[in-house]
Formats: sequence, structure tokens, C-alpha cells
Amino acid sequence: MAINVAQQPIIPRVKPATTGIHPAFITAWFFCLLFYFIQYAVRSAPSVMLPELTTAFGLTTLGVSSLLGLYYYTYSTFAIVAGASLDRWGAKYTIPIGVLLLAIGIGMFGLGIAWAAQIGRLLQGAGAAFAFVGAVYLATHGFPAKWLATAVGFTQCVGMLGGSAGQFAVAPLVHGPISWQQFWLYAGIVTLIIALLLLIATPRREEPPAQGAVWTMFAPFKTVLSNPQSYLCGLSAGLLFLPTTVGGMIWGVAFLRQGWHLGYTEAVNRASMVPLGWVIGAPVLGYIADHFGRRKPVLFSGIVLMIVSAAAILYLPANTAPPYLLGFLLGFGSGAAMIPYSIIKEVNPDNVKGSATGAINFLVFVMSAFAAPFYGWLLQRLSGGAPLTLSIFRQGGNGLILGMVIALILAWFIRETGWAAKRT
Repeated sequence: MAINVAQQPIIPRVKPATTGIHPAFITAWFFCLLFYFIQYAVRSAPSVMLPELTTAFGLTTLGVSSLLGLYYYTYSTFAIVAGASLDRWGAKYTIPIGVLLLAIGIGMFGLGIAWAAQIGRLLQGAGAAFAFVGAVYLATHGFPAKWLATAVGFTQCVGMLGGSAGQFAVAPLVHGPISWQQFWLYAGIVTLIIALLLLIATPRREEPPAQGAVWTMFAPFKTVLSNPQSYLCGLSAGLLFLPTTVGGMIWGVAFLRQGWHLGYTEAVNRASMVPLGWVIGAPVLGYIADHFGRRKPVLFSGIVLMIVSAAAILYLPANTAPPYLLGFLLGFGSGAAMIPYSIIKEVNPDNVKGSATGAINFLVFVMSAFAAPFYGWLLQRLSGGAPLTLSIFRQGGNGLILGMVIALILAWFIRETGWAAKRT
């Protein structure tokens, strides 16, 4: 079964383990899972403290959205750097450096100073880009090849569980026993501990570092970026991630509170259903695509489910559907955004598959980086500076639905790469 990997940096070109289990690498992989969990949690956590951030930093709606969107600028850039660095220098120091960057960024965000929060958010994105790629690198060295797909799939689920926990678990903390600033302080300390554990547990690489100029490790991207199919995959996946990265993880709680007038706890619980749905939808849709050997029908089905559920969230009266159903369905359908990640590797030569993953990840998160502040500007422009209402959210949400429709059109021109099509 092919693995559909969504939202992840360039996977390093390492030789998979073919036999045997290597406990040292598996131990390091486990700690890297904690790294992956916490980076997703701090990515989504600001959505449950938007009023506090607005007051603390003296920002407008646009300002808060722009601040949180800084994460995606460095994440998209370091998505390319992370895998190439592991290829060249190994995991012993590369992954802990990524965790350290994340820890520093978390601490700076919690200082309550606008300029420090901006730098902190940039550092968070840069460090987070090493999480998934590091986990895949360690799993490749620790597990036999026949178990590698299971390890990678489990890694994916842990990350999205972190995204869900960043909402439903963080919300009662910052509105109960601790302040929002204390949350970032404690999260930074925990992340530092993870960096230390990884530094201790990760084995050194046996082979010597790659030779030659540093920039030669980026040469395969020329092949990927000269293929039009790569752009179709990247643009369609990027448009499908916007409803979760921007709509759900940043504005989901605000929409439910100010649009549907739900209580804070209930709004957080419902918003957390989107990443939870993704946890289940991503592997299920990927399995269906692999089982039937057709990628595009599953991709189309996921997009249609996203459009229908997003329209229902925006336009049906509150509580028309069961409380947690629509958010879960939106997340489940968005799991189809992984499928272009498989296709881009299959429409490019074997020797550039890692670079293909890095290229699509770069395109996806560049789109998120620009969309986050633009969406905040759009809501502010529509509201004229007044408090946000359901009508304003509907107008803004129409843009996200339009993006999904465009993704559906782009997907039509993507080449079918499933095994059934190849056999035909």
C-alpha cells in the first residue's frame, strides 16, 4: 500500500532497513513523535486564545491573522532544507537543532511582546519543518521495510492528534489553572526536554557526510519543477489545506463563538473535530485509493465532501446537524489532500521522489502563508472594523469554498497514477 503523506517536508533519500529491528533508532523515533505532536499542538493552540492575543499585542483581526501566518513562511522554506540536511549530515544533531528552534520560538511567543512573538512564530515554523522528516528518517533506520508504512502512518496520526489537542486540551488550561503566557512557557520547557532526549537517544550515522558544495543537494528540484504535473498537484493540495490550516486551526473557534454564538468550551470541542476527522480520513482515503488502484475518484470524492460539509457549516442554522458531525466530515474529506502527495512522486522519476515531496510541501505552505493574513484582511474589510458576525464569516468562507471548487477543476487535469490505470 502506498503511503499518502500530507503537509510534510522533503523526505530524505535514505536506504530503508530491510531486515531486523534497531532499538536505538526506534527509541529516537518515539521521541521524535513527541516533537511532531507538540509542533502541531502549538500550531493550532493560538486559535483558542485569539481574544487574549489581540489584547496583549494590541493587534487588529488582520494583525493577529498575519502574526499566526508567519509560521507558514518559514515552515514552507525549511520544508526543503530539512530533508536535504538529514541526507547530508544525519539525524544526531540535525533533528535536535530543529527541536531547539521550536522551543526558542515557543518561549519568545509567550513573552507578550509583539516583535518577540513575530520572531517566535517564525522560529516555530522553521523548527517544526524537521519533525515529520526526522521521524521518517529514524523509522527508516529502525524498522524493517515491511513495517515502515505502518510507522509512517502512525507518525501522521500522532501529528494530527497534536493539532486537535492544541484546541480541546489547551483551551481549558489557558482559561483555568494557567494563563496563556504560562502555557507557552511550559510548552517551551517541555520542548527543550524533548530536544535533550533526542540528542541523547539518536545514534550517530555510520556513513561519512556527503561531499561537495552544499547547494548541490538541491539539484533534483530542477527536474520536479520542470514538470507541469507537479504544479497541478501542489496547487490542488494547497487549496484543499486552506480550510483546515486557515479556516479551522485559526478561525474555527472564532466562527463558532461569534457566528453561531456557542459557548467557549463547546466551540473549542467542535473546532477540534476538524483535525480529528483528518486523522481518520487521511489513512482511510489513502487505503481506498491504494486498494482500488484509482487515485482521482477518491480525490474527487474527498473534495466534494469538503465542499458540501463546508457549505453546511456556513449556511445551515446552528445545531441543524449533530453537534460534532460537520466538522468531522470536513476534516475527513480534507484527508484527500494527501493524495496529490502520492501522485507527485509517481509522475516524477524515482531518483527525485524526496525532492518531489519537498516541492509540493513548499507550494502548499507558501499558499497557507499568504492566505492566512489575506483571510484576516478580508474579514476586517468586510466587517469595517466592527465585531465579526455570521454574515461576515459566510462571505469570507465563500472564498474557501471557491478554492475547493478550483482544486476540483485542477484535479481533473492531474494524471491518474493508480495501479489499476497502469494495468489498463
